[in-house]
Amino acid sequence: MKNHTTHIESNDTDQTQFVSEQVIEDILEWEIMHGVAFRQADNTARHVPFSIAPMTMERSTYDHLRKVTPLIAKLVSNVSEDHRFLQTSLSEMAKADPFFGRLMELHQQAHGDKTAPKQPARQPLLLMRTDFMDDRQYGAKVIEFNGIAAGMGPFGQRAFELHRFVENQWNEVYREWLEDDSATPADNQGLEQLALGIATAAKKVQAHFADSDKNGVSKNPDQKPTFLMIVQKGEDNVYDQHLLEVALHKLGVRTVRRTFEQLSTQLSSGDNQRLILDGVGAIDTVYLRAGYQYSDYCAPELDEDICCHTLSQTRLFIEKHYVAMNATISQQLATSKSMQMLLTQMPAEAYIQWGLSLNEAHLVKSVLAEMKAITAESIEWFYQSANKKEWVLKNQGEGGGHCVFGEDISAILQRLKPEEYNAWTLMQRLYPHERDTPTIAVRDGKQTLVSDLVSEVGLFTAHYQGKPVTENNGYAGYLIRSKPASENEGGIHSGQGILDSLVLID
Repeated sequence: MKNHTTHIESNDTDQTQFVSEQVIEDILEWEIMHGVAFRQADNTARHVPFSIAPMTMERSTYDHLRKVTPLIAKLVSNVSEDHRFLQTSLSEMAKADPFFGRLMELHQQAHGDKTAPKQPARQPLLLMRTDFMDDRQYGAKVIEFNGIAAGMGPFGQRAFELHRFVENQWNEVYREWLEDDSATPADNQGLEQLALGIATAAKKVQAHFADSDKNGVSKNPDQKPTFLMIVQKGEDNVYDQHLLEVALHKLGVRTVRRTFEQLSTQLSSGDNQRLILDGVGAIDTVYLRAGYQYSDYCAPELDEDICCHTLSQTRLFIEKHYVAMNATISQQLATSKSMQMLLTQMPAEAYIQWGLSLNEAHLVKSVLAEMKAITAESIEWFYQSANKKEWVLKNQGEGGGHCVFGEDISAILQRLKPEEYNAWTLMQRLYPHERDTPTIAVRDGKQTLVSDLVSEVGLFTAHYQGKPVTENNGYAGYLIRSKPASENEGGIHSGQGILDSLVLID
């Protein structure tokens, strides 16, 4: 264990420096040059917060996560295609959560009419990030499934490359802040692997239409496969998205970006269920970086009687076409907190119905943290018997800011009405290993010494039509987000998280 006791003390005007300004300036310039940034309102770029050196994990734990994560993705992918199960198991949650109630209505429109001819169009592409924490007592456990807007895969790879830059350019600094000098970097090709998954699906869809003379567009053998990314209006996390765009260009795939509002007037149907975008032509793959919250479908200027009807129907319209799509409505339902809870509460043997072997099922079961439904009984138990520090209260919201901790849980539970119970779940709180040595976090160009840094490990997978579409059984890289243990909200974009990478020890 290293002991960092020396640094330049700050005075009234100068900020404490733990490494030289030259080192920080070099890294900040590297980040901006490589697109590791958020766009600001004036169209300038702000660097993404980062750690000066990577987190350390035992190789056996990392190998375990690499093995189990594609199995989780396989399970979720197959659950998402079990439409009757989704409707029956999530019906009460849909009544309690208005947004998911709307998603269930869309799902019913897409899959509930048994008299309608079966639609061969849907080509589900599951780009999923499964987030873990390595708990001190229980080992690595799942925090949540992310099947929609599962972003920052490009930033994950860039963090790995950033730390390689520091190691090569400022080796003494890197070694000074590395926990264990024997650790070796865990390679991360998340950007290329996610791009490969998307490109593979796009090319297969294009090939499906290659021999058709009735695809609704002029036949052009030189037209590249086209990838549509649905984005939020005015969002600032655009560079992560553009990094993916550049990687796709290298694989021969064209990228266009549109909001739901734009698409509501720009989409049409070609022959054979081909999806057509005005001014672009045929679309082969659609990826939703928006669509996980009501505001993504809200268009006040439409003056609708039913909120968000037009833009949510636009999403359904896309799904009725022969196009590879992430996330389908089914995938979003299958990665909800309620579905995570249901799968957690099932015996491992139940997973066999969704294509897992018994050994695979037990492996998945071993990484699912305990979850409890909110009922009158569980609320009473929480008040009377539970250790408040051992639980987290979660609603169905995606992204940061949707978790309640400790004593604050009681106040929320007291305010909930019975008809709202099914929108919430209790989950075992995870306490990951804190780093043995302090680490420098850099945010807005300023250094902070963090003595209690903990990390969240997100592993990406890519499946098309239920089958892995990358090497290593669908594994597609990782994203490390670290934060002080004293902070509850660890999102890089929405909390106190910093971008990080991974080194392994035997």
